[in-house]
Amino acid sequence: MTMMELILGLVGIVIGLVAGILANVFWNRSRVNSARSLAERILSDAESEARAFRKEAELQAKEEIFQARTSFEKESRERTRELKKLEQRLDGREENLERKVSFLDRKEDEIKTREASLAGKEKDLENQAEQARDLVEKQRIRLQRISGLSQSEAKDLLMASLREEAEREAALMIRQIENDAREQAEKEANKIIAVAIQRYAADHVSENAVSTVALPSDDMKGRIIGREGRNIRAFQNATGVDVVVDDTPEVVVLSAFDPVRREIARISLERLVADGRIHPPRVEEVVDKVREEVNKIIKEAGEQTAFDLGIHGLKPELIRLLGRLKYRTSYGQNVLSHSREVAYLMGIMAAELGLDVQTAKTIGLLHDIGKAVDHEIEGPHAEIGANLAKKFGLPAVVIQGIASHHGEVEAQSVFDVLAQAGDALSAARPGARTESMEAYIKRLQKLERLALGFHGVKKSYAIQAGREVRVMVEPERVDDREIIQLARNISRKVEEELDYPGQVRVTVVRETRAVEYAK
Repeated sequence: MTMMELILGLVGIVIGLVAGILANVFWNRSRVNSARSLAERILSDAESEARAFRKEAELQAKEEIFQARTSFEKESRERTRELKKLEQRLDGREENLERKVSFLDRKEDEIKTREASLAGKEKDLENQAEQARDLVEKQRIRLQRISGLSQSEAKDLLMASLREEAEREAALMIRQIENDAREQAEKEANKIIAVAIQRYAADHVSENAVSTVALPSDDMKGRIIGREGRNIRAFQNATGVDVVVDDTPEVVVLSAFDPVRREIARISLERLVADGRIHPPRVEEVVDKVREEVNKIIKEAGEQTAFDLGIHGLKPELIRLLGRLKYRTSYGQNVLSHSREVAYLMGIMAAELGLDVQTAKTIGLLHDIGKAVDHEIEGPHAEIGANLAKKFGLPAVVIQGIASHHGEVEAQSVFDVLAQAGDALSAARPGARTESMEAYIKRLQKLERLALGFHGVKKSYAIQAGREVRVMVEPERVDDREIIQLARNISRKVEEELDYPGQVRVTVVRETRAVEYAK
């Protein structure tokens, strides 16, 4: 390469560098101008927005100032109106106070005037009272002189007269109160009892304990006795029942206190007679079989009775005792049927009174449970039944109801009274119980004698099959006040000394007759 070419190359490089520098300078200058113009536009826009924002803020401030001024003026007007109303009220109250003050002033003047008048009247009354006391004293002295009685004697005479009058009025009042109470109580009781009787429609059947067995012929008696009495001894040992073979044609009598044993003996003897084979082994076989059947019947009868009444939770032993009542009678009435009947009646009456029906039915069903074992345990059947109920864990109210259903224990709840009422209703209805003619006549005679034993009783008549005693008194010896107490005393005497089903009504009659003959 030549020197010239080198110089030319260096010059070209220098020229290129200068041209590049100049180009860069021009480009930077154009960017600066562009940025300056952009900044000027931004400033111009910002000034425009600031002016617009200031105007908007000024308008908003003016609007808020206007609203605040309007609200203030409105509140000011309202407060002004309220102040005017308060002023008017205060003015009215002030006027009322002024009127009241004037009224009180007038009243005060009137009171002062009345006090002055009353003081004068009081003075006049004191003078009159003094005059009256003097007059009374003079009249008292005059009366003593005329009557010849001292003050104490006259007072005693007056007190005796007042006492007699008070006793007469008290007797009349007591009779009126008793009549009213009796009528009201009878209405309510009759209503409840009528509802119970209407809702429980039982057949009026009286069952008697069967103690005889019919024989096809008198020859059968010899076969029952057997050679040297071995058959009858085997039968008695197996059943625990006495067999009475007497001259009664074609009849054998069975005697035992236990009704279940007697029933087993009756069924066994009837089967032996029907079969015709009567000897000791056969007797024992038949009696054992019949005993199992009767025990099954007893259990089923107790379970069915409890199921029919809706009574659950009774222990099996208690169910068995309940079933034994199927073969127990009282005054000719079957005790199990009687117990069912009392349970139904008590349940109905308890429902009418709003009491627990289940408790009432339980008491009614078990009230005579003591009769199932009263031939084995000494004591009243109510006490025996209560002990059994306690033994089997029954509630206290049930135990108390059983113990008190005959009045041997004092009633403590409504259930006890319902038990007594249900037992009396079931026992006293027509056909429920039978009574021998001799016992019936003796009861009526004793009832009449009890009434005749009282002072002033002239005659007594037992009527309505002994359910009422009509007492005639001597009018000269017993007045109208005394017949009330006499009826009460006779009823108490009957309750204490006489056994009877249901209740006995005591009616005392006092009659005064005036007789004159026209001639």
